[in-house]
Amino acid sequence: MPTPTGFRDRYGPWALVTGASSGIGEQFARGLAARGLDLLVAARRLERLEALAEELRGNHGVEVVPVAVDLAGGDAVDTLEAACRDRDIGLVVSNAGLGMKGLHADADPDRLDDMLAVNCRVPTLLARAFAPRLADRGRGGFVLVGSIEGFQGYPWSAAYAATKGFVHSLGEGLWGELHPRGVDVLVVAPGGTDTDILARQGIDKRTLVGLMTPEDVAERSLARLGRGPVYVVGGSNKILVGVLRVLPRRVALRAAGMGMHQTLARSARRRAEEGRPG
Repeated sequence: MPTPTGFRDRYGPWALVTGASSGIGEQFARGLAARGLDLLVAARRLERLEALAEELRGNHGVEVVPVAVDLAGGDAVDTLEAACRDRDIGLVVSNAGLGMKGLHADADPDRLDDMLAVNCRVPTLLARAFAPRLADRGRGGFVLVGSIEGFQGYPWSAAYAATKGFVHSLGEGLWGELHPRGVDVLVVAPGGTDTDILARQGIDKRTLVGLMTPEDVAERSLARLGRGPVYVVGGSNKILVGVLRVLPRRVALRAAGMGMHQTLARSARRRAEEGRPG
């Protein structure tokens, strides 16, 4: 892993982190500030971004600029580009994501549309906006947050897994184009992580085995930057992905669907036992 000074020289002086108000994105911002990078942190919740910015400025002496933006909106990438226009961005962390679980036939169309925008459109347009700048510099990087679900179809998580498969393919293609020009690209594929996105998808974190912390995911990923194109975070997740990839496709799909359905069912039972809404 590069020293903090070496990391800043390669990936600084500025980094852009989307989805930085909580979870993995917040921990990416913390890790990058600790390495001396100035930051633009983007998310919808401005008050959280401002609190994070104040903390990181005080703890690390870096400049932190909060950018309030709804990444599901059509002008989101234009807003980010404008905020970055006069800053030398060396690293783009496309972390923001939305998730949905359950039968695809029951999915809310508006939520599906938002998920496609945040998970697919935003990283694609961010890469188009910043790839020329980074290639001209001859150094820098992209981090795109995928998922272990991005390696195959996942019944009961069909659309979400498909968006992460898109992210994986996009990142691998970008790696092939940009690595020869000195720009590192890393697709990060975590499994279950202790963030609020779990509850929003109807998953009780107590039903998950091998749950990782957002800090662990972000730190392992930053240590891996430069050794892309794809990094599965965590030993148990590597084993799961490896097993599913060698199984016959139909068997792997049935196994993935059974595991997802059981997790959702266990979570629903816990909510019912505790009198919480579904």
